[in-house]
Amino acid sequence: MLRKLTVLLILTAVVLGGIVPAMAQDDEFIFGVILVGPKDDHGWSQAHYEAGLYVEENVPGAKMIVLESLNSADRPETTLDSAVQDMVDQGAQLILTTSADFEVDTTVVADLYPDVTFINASGDDAAWEGAPANLGNFMGQMEYGKMIAGCAAALKTQTGQIGYIGPLIDPETTRLVNSVYLGAQYCYENYRGMDPAELQFSVTWIGFWFNIPGVTLDPTEVANAFLDDGADVLISGIDTTEAIVVANQRAAEGDDVWAVSYDYKDGCAEAPDICLGVPYFNWGPAYLETVQAVMDGTWAPGWAWNAPDWSDINNPDTTAVGYEYGNGLTDEEKATLDEFIAGLAAGAQGEEGGLNLWTGPLSFQDGSVFLEDGQVASEKQIWYQAANADEAATSDEITPPQLFEGIVGTSE
Repeated sequence: MLRKLTVLLILTAVVLGGIVPAMAQDDEFIFGVILVGPKDDHGWSQAHYEAGLYVEENVPGAKMIVLESLNSADRPETTLDSAVQDMVDQGAQLILTTSADFEVDTTVVADLYPDVTFINASGDDAAWEGAPANLGNFMGQMEYGKMIAGCAAALKTQTGQIGYIGPLIDPETTRLVNSVYLGAQYCYENYRGMDPAELQFSVTWIGFWFNIPGVTLDPTEVANAFLDDGADVLISGIDTTEAIVVANQRAAEGDDVWAVSYDYKDGCAEAPDICLGVPYFNWGPAYLETVQAVMDGTWAPGWAWNAPDWSDINNPDTTAVGYEYGNGLTDEEKATLDEFIAGLAAGAQGEEGGLNLWTGPLSFQDGSVFLEDGQVASEKQIWYQAANADEAATSDEITPPQLFEGIVGTSE
């Protein structure tokens, strides 16, 4: 996320293995996709991989090459530079690095390969001066999907306790936790008629985007701990499916528990009957637009924060973020979520009477004020979760993000 974001992965140089080979032909456009996890993780990495397939299906001559699981557990001796070099040798003209953990290294390798276009998904280096001219960033506005997830959890909970399994702590993940909390509080009060101060919303960070034995907390143990402590809804913020798997196991034992999946459109598939839905990324349109622009010679560097298609947030050809309902929702709950989504849509498009949850008063855990009463957050303030974001000349000057007051869990 931030330019000086500490990279969690420790990457050292050696030979690259596991890239799906592709030889460049005169009529082919080769693009590379570097994944932090496996392409079939039912989460973040699979969503990116399927976006590459979407490009291949829709752009004649487009051919994807893929490196899976570039992380310290699966490929401790592989560097981003060696991965990029291998892809360039195979003819890649565009390379997409699909994790915030690759952000700093992507900026470095972009300088080394000036004739190749680089996109880092979820970073923001291209928004600041000094970024390489061949570097761009894009990200989906998952904040809305997470607000819907929070609303679904608030509509369902009977214990008034919601547990959120978080990855590592950075501006993106903090922003998304805060988004869930805003949606949950709003719906608990306005649709359930309950006191939002009595809603217990807790987050436990495992330390990375998925489980690395001996390095992270075990998300299965975290999920069970939440349920043992009284939570009856689990919300996943990690790239894998432990939240819904554990909730399904506990439901099979007779517990009334539910889960919200994450990242991937079919995230409810492992346990549809206890799933309250899945906020998911739809990377296909952004991939397609980028590939076509690079092929046409019209691509220009920049940072894009892509919104849902509010006319149909689940349109695979137009939306950047969607929300698929799970079977765990009743028809009444689905109707309420429809109303909530319509309010978000109206607010996002500036319509009178629309709902904008990024409106003060909002304070952080340390008591500092994020937004004064009635103040509406700017795009930068939302992105960085910092009151001073609009005044900062560099990303280093922005106040480190925090969770909102009322959330149980650490901000650092």
